[in-house]
Amino acid sequence: MEEKICSFFGHRDVLIHDQLYELTATAIMRAIYIGCRTFYFGGYGDFDKLCHKIVTNIQNQTPSLHIKRIYCVSQERYLRKPVRYFNREDYDEVIYLIPSFEGWYKSIYFRNRAMIDKSDMIIFYAESKADSGAYKAYQYAKRKKDKLVVNLWKNE
Repeated sequence: MEEKICSFFGHRDVLIHDQLYELTATAIMRAIYIGCRTFYFGGYGDFDKLCHKIVTNIQNQTPSLHIKRIYCVSQERYLRKPVRYFNREDYDEVIYLIPSFEGWYKSIYFRNRAMIDKSDMIIFYAESKADSGAYKAYQYAKRKKDKLVVNLWKNE
């Protein structure tokens, strides 16, 4: 089976409750079932932390799966410079995906698009809000016909 990639996107502030934890864990197990062993993280926000926790637990409990947690920096310079909102030791690798556009203003948006382009499955927690980066990423992912897109906000 070909190794696949799963990435995560969600709102910065999310109330984490048991039902969301279970929905997220089930979605991650589905990703593993279809062959995802590499998990991409943007590393910012409550939903990302929840996903990282679940993937880390699975990685620790089942080392035979060879799961990799990859942090995707939004700008290449962050490969060499510390980023205040994530701890490098919490990830197996830190990478920079070359986006379709290079610019500081929208670097996170284009990093997100690059993550989606590389992923086979994308798990979201994105409410329909025009000014939301997570929702913009969701809209972009939905246009990709070769991706499995799950939005836990609507439990799709």
